[in-house]
Parts: sequence; C-alpha cells; structure tokens
Amino acid sequence: MDMMRVVYYKWKGINLLRKTSIFILSLTFLILCYFTFISAKKVFRSDWQLSQTMSQNEHQHRLVLITQDLETSFWDQVETGARNQALKEGASLEVWGSYGNNQEDFLEKIEIALHSKVDGIIVQGLDNDEFKNLTKIKASFYGIPIITIANDVPMSESFRRTFVGSDQYQAGRMIANELTNDMGTSGTVVLMYDSDQEYYQNQRLSGIQDVLNVYPNIKMVLAETSESREQVLTTTQDVMNLNPDVDAFIAVNANITTGLVQGISKRSQVEPYYIYSFDDGPDTLTLMKEAKLDGVVKQSPEMMGKISVQLIMDWLNGGTAPLDIEGYFTDIHFMKAVDVE
Repeated sequence: MDMMRVVYYKWKGINLLRKTSIFILSLTFLILCYFTFISAKKVFRSDWQLSQTMSQNEHQHRLVLITQDLETSFWDQVETGARNQALKEGASLEVWGSYGNNQEDFLEKIEIALHSKVDGIIVQGLDNDEFKNLTKIKASFYGIPIITIANDVPMSESFRRTFVGSDQYQAGRMIANELTNDMGTSGTVVLMYDSDQEYYQNQRLSGIQDVLNVYPNIKMVLAETSESREQVLTTTQDVMNLNPDVDAFIAVNANITTGLVQGISKRSQVEPYYIYSFDDGPDTLTLMKEAKLDGVVKQSPEMMGKISVQLIMDWLNGGTAPLDIEGYFTDIHFMKAVDVE
C-alpha cells in the first residue's frame, strides 16, 4: 500500500511538471508570436511608406533647364520663372549650363541630360551642327521632348517641340524704328553681329534691315566679329576708321555690346553716337545705367521660364498636343536709358 502511494505521488509530480512545462512553452510561444506580429507590422508599414514615396517620386517629372549664360541677370530671371512654375506643377527642375559661352561644356550638359533620360529639356537654342545632332537624333531616340527658350533653332533642323521667347524679327524692327525716331531718316548705321550668325541673330538682323531699307538716305554698314572682347574692340576701331561719318551702332548680338562701347570710347566720347542693343547681354543694363547705351529691346525672361515649364508639363501630362511649332512669343518693349533708374 505504501509502495502504491509512493508511485502515485511520483506520477502526480511528473504530470504536474509536464503541465507546467507545457504552460511555460505555450506562454513563450505566444509572447514570441506577439513580438513577431509587432515587428512584421512595422516592417510592412515601412515598406508601404517606402513604396508610397517611391511611387510619388516616380510620378514627379524631372526637367532640366540648360543655358550657355549661367548667373547673368537675364538667365537668372528665366530660372526664377521656371522654378516657380515647376514648384506649382509638382515637377523637379534642375538648372545646368556653362559660363562665358563655353559651347563644348554646354553641349556636354545636353548630352548628359539625354543619357540621364530626364522627362523634358528646356534649352537655350544653339544654331550649330552639334546641337542639331543632339536634339534631332539623340533626343528623338530617347523620346525626350525639347523646348528651345530665348534663342531658337529652326524646328526642321532640330526637331524641337516648340520655342518660347521673343519674336526676334519683330525685336529687330522695333530697335530700327526707335533708331529712326531718334536719329532721323538719314545717316550711317553700323550693324555689328557675331560671325557665328545664329538663327535668332539673323532674325533680328532681317527685321532691322527691312525697316532701314525703306529709307534711301540711311547707309547700313555690316560689321562681322567674333564674341571675344579683343576682336570686338579691333572690329569697332576698323569700322570707325573706314566710316568716319558713322552716326549710330546696333549690337545685334547683345554679348558684344560691352566690347563695342569700349571700342567707341577708345576713339572718342560715346555721347554723339546713337547706340542700341538687346537686354540679354551680361552687362547691357549696367551700360544703360551708365548712359553708355541709348536704349535696348527689353524682353520677358521670367515669363519665358514660366511658360516653357507650363508647356512641357502640359505635354508630358497629355494636355496640349501637338504644341505650336511656330512658338509662343513673350512680350517685348523698347526701354530708353532715360527710363532706367
């Protein structure tokens, strides 16, 4: 009897120990399941948030604005208009470019943008074969839309979608009309232009000539130069030596305006001459304030930036299609030195 009681108590103890072990194991399992669930929930939430962020980024169009004239007053205003509109449109905008008309660096920036497969490129037009090859062949291959801004290149030669900027032919007519109002309808006028003869410059020149050709007593002298300061100085001196009766100068390419004024100053005072240009040169407005220019055609660079981003985003989002290949012209007006504060 005592033996049976001992066996019974041993069995009961073993059974109790087994139940306790099972309880502890079950409790441990439940605790592990709980923490596993909490961790999985956090991971899932993080993955969902990451996926949501990536999805938002995927839908944010990436645009690039590329210019040859970084950090000039004109292009700073273009950038301001473009950035403000990109922010409004929910697009990413990067501004790339070169300084001092470094064409090699400028073209390299365009090629990098194309290889980066950005969604759209807004670029200052450059009327040469390398630029046209990039915009006509490589941009078409990648399917990236290009809008030229401020300076245009013919659509047939570049395959750009459209142009945003001034009507350069009308700008040329405007400056010629102001000249005749100030000088009268007789005299000698030097038209100085860049030897690269870019499309926008030829348009300005055509507008000027079409107005002045009406007046038989106005003599036009065409002076071709490179953009280098030394060459502009030399060309100005040569022209004045050959035409001592010159009355007026027009810098068709605004980048040569400073060299032109310095060249005139080396020969005589600038006051007797009528001197005109356009506002997209780096020093044009400074020369106006110093009364070394009589007037310039004032353009709308900030509006150019705004409209170019607006149009390319509209096109990317399936809106305006096709864009007007003739371009979208922004406002121009003539500003005289007496109006500059």
